[in-house]
Amino acid sequence: MIQKDKIGVLVFPAGEVNAVELHDALSACVNIRLYGASSLDRHGGYVFRDYTSGLPMISDPEFIEALNRLIAEKEIHVIFPTHDTAAEFLSIHQPEINAKVIVADAWTAGICRDKKRTFELFRDCGFCPRVDAEVGCYPVFVKPRKGQGAVGAFLLTGEEDIPSRIDWEDMVICEYLPGEELTVDCITDREGSLRGVFPRSRKRILAGMTVNGSSELLSDEIWNIADTINSRLHFLGLWYFQVRKSADGQFKLMEISTRCSGTMCLTRARGVNLPLLSVYTAVGRDISVFCNDYQVVTDRTLIARYQIDYAYERVYMDLDDTLTVNGTVCLNMIRFVYQCRNQGIPIILLTRHSFDHEESTEEYLSKCCIMTDLFEEICSISFEQQKTDFIRPKGAIFIDNSFAERKAVHDRFNIPVFDVDGIEVLLDWRV
Repeated sequence: MIQKDKIGVLVFPAGEVNAVELHDALSACVNIRLYGASSLDRHGGYVFRDYTSGLPMISDPEFIEALNRLIAEKEIHVIFPTHDTAAEFLSIHQPEINAKVIVADAWTAGICRDKKRTFELFRDCGFCPRVDAEVGCYPVFVKPRKGQGAVGAFLLTGEEDIPSRIDWEDMVICEYLPGEELTVDCITDREGSLRGVFPRSRKRILAGMTVNGSSELLSDEIWNIADTINSRLHFLGLWYFQVRKSADGQFKLMEISTRCSGTMCLTRARGVNLPLLSVYTAVGRDISVFCNDYQVVTDRTLIARYQIDYAYERVYMDLDDTLTVNGTVCLNMIRFVYQCRNQGIPIILLTRHSFDHEESTEEYLSKCCIMTDLFEEICSISFEQQKTDFIRPKGAIFIDNSFAERKAVHDRFNIPVFDVDGIEVLLDWRV
């Protein structure tokens, strides 16, 4: 049942890193109904609780009709595009789309999508790099006019490096910028006023994405660049730009984007939820922006999410060295316990704790602040009894740190068994 008092938000496409950031920023907001949709299935189905796959490609004449059907079905109010091409397309076709797209107007989106047009617009500004014939000497950096994540970009140190086949009309030649690189997250309110500017460093980059970076103090130089960009373009909600220092120590513009970036989480870590503020802006609300007075560092790597083709209906779980480890609660295990509770899946605790400790199982659970009501049943088993005798195998899984216990259950019932490290396979990240 759709909760009509909440704002329906669609993330499209929903499978990339910045789509996950939008999910993480919005999924716990009490006044948001969050949906994901994609044309090509990637990671979205592992993250979004309500996910639609198989939308036509935006190049398909049927795309807008299909999108509007989804908007009507889910009662979508606003849409976040997560790719520059999608952002430009949706901005152009905004009048045909029955929801507000959180993107700049079509002219601005076109400028941001094309680096040559970007540099032409800001040619008179000191932060605009020298490009094409203005460069004059090697080394130079060559990048596609329409591209992202450094895909297709390369450094030329001399004429001998020039590729034999290249369409120079599709490329921009830019002065080489050897210095510090920043991404600067910004937000513009519904009146066009710049309300927040949040620079962050890009210390380690993988496939064009920041995997190590830190929040940085806002300088007058960065603020003036952001203010100039905002005054010449027409944004709605969040946007960002990237700059890098030239050999003489001045920040030069690299690109501007009118979508969420994958590392806006670093700004959110300072208490500024740019996606949520953008939703409020899109539905016509006034916004107030402030951040926590601390600096923050992020470092990340790939994480794994899983789906298995076994639909379990009952969980049998050990206590010592499984639900608790070294006398403390195992965080992934307790997350799984509450996941089962939310999904109505009963958990039976199979433990020898009472026969191995002076305190009872119930006393130990209380000491660990684990409610006994989380379990359908707590079975205290003596060392002479076998855990297999307490298991009803139909639709069941078994979790225990003991290899011998897992093997006994697997050999007798052939049901899935998991050690503590394997609990990650069972965690459901969809919210």
